[in-house]
Amino acid sequence: MVQINERGVNVAVLGATGQVGMVMRRVLDERDFPVKDLRFLASAHSAGQVLNWRGHDITVEDVATADLSGIDIAIFSAGGGTSKVWAPKFAEAGAYVIDNSSQWRMHDDVPLVVAEVNPDDLDEIPSGIVANPNCTTMAIMPVLKPLSDAFGLKRLIVSSYQAVSGAGRAGVEQLMNEAKAAVEQGADKLVFGGDAIDFPEPTKVARTIAFNEVPFIGDIVDDGSEETDEEQKLRNESRKILHLPDLKASCTCVRVGVFTSHGMSVNAEFEQDVTPDQAREVLEQADAVELVDIPTAQLAAGKTPSFVGRIRQDQAVDGNKGLAFFVTNDNLRKGAALNAVELAEIVANKHFADQL
Repeated sequence: MVQINERGVNVAVLGATGQVGMVMRRVLDERDFPVKDLRFLASAHSAGQVLNWRGHDITVEDVATADLSGIDIAIFSAGGGTSKVWAPKFAEAGAYVIDNSSQWRMHDDVPLVVAEVNPDDLDEIPSGIVANPNCTTMAIMPVLKPLSDAFGLKRLIVSSYQAVSGAGRAGVEQLMNEAKAAVEQGADKLVFGGDAIDFPEPTKVARTIAFNEVPFIGDIVDDGSEETDEEQKLRNESRKILHLPDLKASCTCVRVGVFTSHGMSVNAEFEQDVTPDQAREVLEQADAVELVDIPTAQLAAGKTPSFVGRIRQDQAVDGNKGLAFFVTNDNLRKGAALNAVELAEIVANKHFADQL
């Protein structure tokens, strides 16, 4: 443990050496998080690395042998299996855990929170664990919440266009290697046939992802629906965060050959009439939302807001009760690291105010 300041909260980051962990470390710095003591933890494979944070060299500890006492807030980005084992142990040792995996999201005693949408759900944290939503859910919540409050969200259809960084470093490497092979062989050959390029065997995404789209993310769930768990996360997490347990929602999740930033095509039906102009008026006042004409992945990469545009009347809904729009958001930044740090800030202010 390295002391950073005289006052503040004692923070630990589990998964500190990973892709999202790296962004988390950066965001803690950018937001001037009130850190007193700071620890970085990871698996034995990564333990022993030295990471610099604000001029302090911090040695990464092996979580399996680390002393968990004295931690106020632990931010996890180490996968569901790791979280299942270690989140309860950190909580039992006295820490509030902000978990970035899917392990705890649908547990009744675990708040599932987007900072700008439902922060009051952090007033009580019965299990000591707080869940960070899935990155696609995260992107559309700041947009849907104010629209739902104003017009009464009734039905939701979402098709996602998800970047390979959502599959971790292995997804990024797969796209990079496949794109390189295509360029070397003459990528324009794909105009005439999908088998014109000798691509490497897929290593992470289910099919070739370079210059392609793959409508399969996650695993098929065992309930006869033929949905993937990624698609069910989007529906179930939206219901929990928006406090709309009966929300009708259909989701299709697609991986695309983009490095970072997820896109979502959204068709939303409301209880009340709503026009695109009325929606824009509401969204102009919304936190973490930026209105643009054409939201793209490159526009969102490295930035914080959910960019929303192409807002129009949904022609498949009777009257003026439907909207169609497109949202993009950096899945590594707000979709994972930033929201986790924002939740840690809220927990610090609500539960450790006397230390700040």
